[in-house]
Amino acid sequence: MANLATELFHEIKPDFFRVLTGTNAAIYVDVLDALETEATERNEGMNREEALAIVSEVLAQHPDFQPDEDTPVRPSDPLPLREKARLVLDRLVRAGWLKTHTGADWQRTVYFDEHGVTLLTALRKIAYPDAAVFTDKLVGVCAALANAAELSRQPWEHIQVCRDNARQGLSELRGLQKSVERFIGRQLEAQTLGENLIVVFDQYAEQVGHTCYAELVRSQLPTRLDEARDRLQAILDDTDLLHRMQAEALRRDPGLDAATAMARVRGQLDDLARTLESVLPLADAIDARTAEFTRRSLARFRYLQDVIGERRGQMKELFEGLNRSFVGRRFVDLEEAPALPPLRLPDTRLLAGRDSLYQPPRRRTLEENLPIDDEASDDLRERTRLQMESALRDSLTVTRANRFIERIPGGKGVRIASGDFPIHTEDDLADVIALLLHAESADARYRVEVPRVAEDTDHTESDSRAACELERFFVIKK
Repeated sequence: MANLATELFHEIKPDFFRVLTGTNAAIYVDVLDALETEATERNEGMNREEALAIVSEVLAQHPDFQPDEDTPVRPSDPLPLREKARLVLDRLVRAGWLKTHTGADWQRTVYFDEHGVTLLTALRKIAYPDAAVFTDKLVGVCAALANAAELSRQPWEHIQVCRDNARQGLSELRGLQKSVERFIGRQLEAQTLGENLIVVFDQYAEQVGHTCYAELVRSQLPTRLDEARDRLQAILDDTDLLHRMQAEALRRDPGLDAATAMARVRGQLDDLARTLESVLPLADAIDARTAEFTRRSLARFRYLQDVIGERRGQMKELFEGLNRSFVGRRFVDLEEAPALPPLRLPDTRLLAGRDSLYQPPRRRTLEENLPIDDEASDDLRERTRLQMESALRDSLTVTRANRFIERIPGGKGVRIASGDFPIHTEDDLADVIALLLHAESADARYRVEVPRVAEDTDHTESDSRAACELERFFVIKK
């Protein structure tokens, strides 16, 4: 069997990966992203002029682009934008990311290579990772191994399904671990208390803490996995069950001999056992990362409290000066007010002047505390539930915007006009508001284009939706 490198470079050119290296790597990625997005809507391909226009548009956003060192022609003078676009397009064709075809009318058509689509999809998944999830796949594997009746009826199919689900469950745990690590990085990048709290309570709690991590804790995997391992050992000791699986393996692949079939059966069982053995260490690592995120969040909050407040430093300096000047004395015993620096109260509106800031304490009368019912009534529970539903519905989060986009038909790259949005109620209109509020968010699974901004004009068009006028815009799914 040929090794991976031999098979890989039999399919693609050696220069294929060089596009993603060097000083222009980021520019090439943006160019490829723009070309592939357009190619998904143009199965017949693009003519060369259209492709050059797309590349020119991307290069206009990267004025620092310089031709690569291995470019056949190294110009000494600065190149015009179109010539740079031609060099980039030719480089992508030589590397195998793009294919060209010259028709009978001598018009050259540009296509995006299938292998390039595959790799670009992986790059997008890295740049825009899916939300962490923890489903019941691992729990299902443990339950399936404990189902002796189903295992006895179809042992070979049962073990293969368990192995596949165990691998997917382990992959989900790795994704959860990576998601926690990502939030640790965001927490360290927070520059204000507001950003700190958004990461903790809006992003981490919503995407990890209250969802997949809570499900991981509730799954009680340690106990279930111990029982699953015992069941696997019992299967390995059951000669009759092993022979039945061997017979099924031979039936599916007649070219195998008996020894190879039995080796395949034992290999599947060993693979399942190794996968299950990897679950607990990975779950422990997730617990450690979660604890680290909590510690770093608290430390970052205290740090930001101490260093970013300008007023805090001014007040500290003021009271330290008072302590030095009147050490050992009470402020109320001073015969005259000390000389204080001018107060920095911009745009103050104090009706009686600054002397009225002091207010005597108000006297409070003791009242008899009303008794609290031990149990809430059904009416109170229903009212509380409705209040919680209203609060969640009115919360304009990026998750709400992403859900609204997911409800609109079409896959990645589809372009939807605001006039085509399914807006019928006030809740739908609130979804659109959330969509616009979080258009620049890194977690948004879409991007917004406004014709007035793109064309740099004052002329606007509007769409009437749900008794409201919306300035026309477009949403492109990522």
